[in-house]
Amino acid sequence: MSALASQFNAARLKTIGFWALKLVLAALFLLAGGAKLAGAPAMVEVFEQVGFGQWFRYFTGVMEVVGALLLLWPATTGLGAVMLLAVSIGAAVAQLFVLHEDVIHAIVLAVPLAAIAWFHRDQLGGLDS
Repeated sequence: MSALASQFNAARLKTIGFWALKLVLAALFLLAGGAKLAGAPAMVEVFEQVGFGQWFRYFTGVMEVVGALLLLWPATTGLGAVMLLAVSIGAAVAQLFVLHEDVIHAIVLAVPLAAIAWFHRDQLGGLDS
């Protein structure tokens, strides 16, 4: 196999891997956001404990659904990753300091989101001016 074919295969695997990761993350956030927007009793209870009111549950649900959709649109992948990263960091802070629950799943979601945001940082270039 030539070096060019090897580079092509590596690039193709990278693209497939990023798409698979984005699809899994988008599905998770669509489900979580949908549960919040639908008023699942567990979500209502969690946001009651957080203490910001139910408007924050709706806000978070919208952020998750919109972020997941943006993650899947190639031109807005970076923005979607940043939005979902912010939600994950907020969830980790709430779980650690308010709910006193395990934060590992928020961290596990934040790490690949940060990698996706970094990989697509060129899409966020207009935000620094």
